Amino acid sequence: MVSLRNLLSFARCARSYPSRRAGCEPYNGAMIPWLESDAPFPPVHRALEEPNGLLAAGGELTLERLLEAYRNGIFPWYSDGQPVLWWSPDPRMVLVPPEVALSRSLKKRLRRRDYEIRTDSSFPDVMLGCAAPRADEGGTWITDEMVQAYVTLHRAGFAHSVETWIDGRLAGGLYGVSIGRAFFGESMFSRAPDASKLALAHLARQLERWQFGLIDCQMATSHLASLGAREIPRTDFIRALSELVNYPTRTGAWRFDDDLFD
Repeated sequence: MVSLRNLLSFARCARSYPSRRAGCEPYNGAMIPWLESDAPFPPVHRALEEPNGLLAAGGELTLERLLEAYRNGIFPWYSDGQPVLWWSPDPRMVLVPPEVALSRSLKKRLRRRDYEIRTDSSFPDVMLGCAAPRADEGGTWITDEMVQAYVTLHRAGFAHSVETWIDGRLAGGLYGVSIGRAFFGESMFSRAPDASKLALAHLARQLERWQFGLIDCQMATSHLASLGAREIPRTDFIRALSELVNYPTRTGAWRFDDDLFD
């Protein structure tokens, strides 16, 4: 993720949309709107090209604001001490459920069943696991404010966790937001080999049965690509969302089928 330190000054001064205030050109002459509490999101095609997808700043992580964001292909991503930053990158990384890539070793692990998949049993713990420091990252974007906001989404039935348990302990998993037939993946973690991959494999197989159209992976990474995710133009992503989010939403605690890999 781009360093957010350089974005703070113009995120604070871009208070209206479109903004033309003097001095609000701190990033290659570009400005982004500052969202007041009742302001709608700007169209996603107005997101910056650099940093890719930065659309707006400000606002709060309320239930209504977050649902509005996801329905429109927008997600929050920022660091502790920064204002809320809203993103809609182009291209967009997505995983179509039937296209999940299962390596030979992962298929063997799925057949061994030396693990247990649970859903929505420890949502806050999954978020905290995702927020834990990692060797290849300098910090976390999953702030206390983020945890509180997504726990609220979870209690409202929109956010879900898929958890891999091994020997009675939470070994890994993922969480995200579900609206209609779209799942918006947020983060995953592993404390044991294959733990997050097992969770993703079960999620993709179940969503395929439920006729979900896509899993939003947000930004491209080699790890996601190895699991079958691919980039598509933002216009294609928004077009797909416009249909998928209008299906009935499976709210409440999820329960996966027991025969997903029989």
